[in-house]
Amino acid sequence: MMEKMIFGRYIPADSIAHRMDPRAKLIFVFAFIAIIFIADDVWGYLIAAVFTYASIKLSGLSLRFLISGLKPVMILIAFTFLLQLFFAREGNIVLELGFIKIYEEGIRQAFFISMRFTLLVFMTSLLTLTTTPISITDGLESLLNPLKKIKFPAHELALMMSIALRFIPTLMDETDKIMKAQMARGSDMSSGPLKDRVKAIVPLMIPLFVNAFKRAEDLATAMEVRGYRGGEGRTKYRLLVWQARDTLALLSLIILAGALTAFRFWI
Repeated sequence: MMEKMIFGRYIPADSIAHRMDPRAKLIFVFAFIAIIFIADDVWGYLIAAVFTYASIKLSGLSLRFLISGLKPVMILIAFTFLLQLFFAREGNIVLELGFIKIYEEGIRQAFFISMRFTLLVFMTSLLTLTTTPISITDGLESLLNPLKKIKFPAHELALMMSIALRFIPTLMDETDKIMKAQMARGSDMSSGPLKDRVKAIVPLMIPLFVNAFKRAEDLATAMEVRGYRGGEGRTKYRLLVWQARDTLALLSLIILAGALTAFRFWI
């Protein structure tokens, strides 16, 4: 049975993170994605992990809940870990079993890259868990507004990204339902030769694509019925207001970047 994916879902609450301006949260997440690559040692990743944990606490969500959301991407994290572990060929040999050799640098890179991947999943998940899809659309459109001067379709791009984010958990739920229906009919997707398991996926993919296109068509019809004609001339019910907590959040990122830079280059 497929694990519940949390990315793309919104959890209503009244935390500090929920009350932040969506523009600040978008800048915060994108900046964090860049800043995390500065970390290059144990202390750097420890600081980044503490920073991420503090962000989780400010969101009012539990760490256990976010860890449960890692399960759908755990295979990818494990694959990345093993790839670095076995193919990094620098430093002293730690373990040698026949043709398999594990080096010090391989262990180091495997741990760091897996840690980086995990922190990125946590932080990007916090964005969607604490921000409604419409707020993400408004925030992204507001940030892209200066590009409208060069005829950049800011509203359309923001809407497209928002719908894509919303469709991720929806499609995962659809996949889960179809898998359960196929298993109830006797289909086995988790055992047997690889060839048989690949064949078992075909009856899963066809109804999934059919449902995805149907949902897209229903959404397009609903937007057309409500008179949607693009972003030109549209007014907004909720106005975005930048507050002190948004500025403090971005200042904390500057402090994080400074700390990681200090540990990497000077300490």
